[in-house]
Amino acid sequence: MAIDKFIPQVWSARLQENLTKQLVFGALCNRWWEGDIAQWGDQVHINSLTDITVKPYQAGADLDDPEPLSGTDTVLVIDHGVYCNFYLNDVDAAQARADVMDAAMRSAARRLAEDTEAYILGVIRAGAGLKKSVALEAGKAFELIVRLKTALDEKNVPRTGRKLVMPSTFEAELLKDTRFVTAGGAIAESALAEGAVARAAGFDIYISNDLQNELVAMTEEGVTFAQQIAKMEAYRREKGFDDGVKGLSLCGAKVVQPNCVAVWTITEE
Repeated sequence: MAIDKFIPQVWSARLQENLTKQLVFGALCNRWWEGDIAQWGDQVHINSLTDITVKPYQAGADLDDPEPLSGTDTVLVIDHGVYCNFYLNDVDAAQARADVMDAAMRSAARRLAEDTEAYILGVIRAGAGLKKSVALEAGKAFELIVRLKTALDEKNVPRTGRKLVMPSTFEAELLKDTRFVTAGGAIAESALAEGAVARAAGFDIYISNDLQNELVAMTEEGVTFAQQIAKMEAYRREKGFDDGVKGLSLCGAKVVQPNCVAVWTITEE
């Protein structure tokens, strides 16, 4: 049998690596709980502490009794799965050639990533704490970003690590504004987060073709995401003289801090 030497860990690692490279929203979420998933339906309990009270101090006066730490329990459910299933003339031969394996994994990862991005974006749209419909006036794209920044400021969202994802059509409007070109284009690549195309108004800016008329602003703390290649198997095709490979990707996403996630829908003026 041609699949005696199949090494699932090698194929899984290649698929995972290529899949990660394809993600935009998946790369902007935190992945702190990823090691806690193994199969469909797994639940990860995320305990978020409530704020600690700060009280005025008076010399010579007794301190109040300490307050107990308390928190809220958020459940991340691994409830989304997608698989790939394809065949090769000889799996072992493909495994021995990195270029063939990478080509297969890139192709599979591209389709898996499209599905995963759509899933994460659906979670973000549903759970965002700052939702708004806004009209885009001609020549006012940069002002709209500043307004979005201010909306986050008013919710005390940390200014560090803010990300803004936009469609390419909105980027085209920004490029007509010299303020954006000066602010975003003059920054050295080393000053930008990986995958960002520019920086403006305190945001690292990313482009996503999954967006049509939306701006999505978020911080890493706002959304958690866990994804894993749960299964990778080779098998001999019953109806052919070749080898099949099938892989299962499982994931889950959750908005855990709604005020750190904003979705602004751009309407026609």
